[in-house]
Amino acid sequence: MSYINDRVLDEGLTVLDTEANALHICTQEPTTYSEATVEGTYSCGSKATPTITLTDGSSSGRAAAVTAITDGAVNCTGTVTAHSWAIVDTVNSRLLATGSLASDQSVTDGNTFSLSAFDCVTIPDPS
Repeated sequence: MSYINDRVLDEGLTVLDTEANALHICTQEPTTYSEATVEGTYSCGSKATPTITLTDGSSSGRAAAVTAITDGAVNCTGTVTAHSWAIVDTVNSRLLATGSLASDQSVTDGNTFSLSAFDCVTIPDPS
């Protein structure tokens, strides 16, 4: 059986831990940095400096986990679709990761949004 030390797997996830500095909720899944971040495109709210930690994956390997968010700022009124979070690096204008929410969510401009903790990406152990 193959083996890879957790440190090797962590280095592949370190960009999310060290460079990601904003999380956006979106009206649809973005494919570019601009789609994810420009208000009125897909971005419907954001959380600056989300906490992302490297941890054991739920079934194997290593994961980049986003801690629960309770104070994200909503900047539009509409529906955030179930396929609609984006993690970005604003310093280098990079879209780093996108993924699914548990369900659609209605939001109102000026309110806050909350998200439960989730794994944004997992690198499995070799088999």
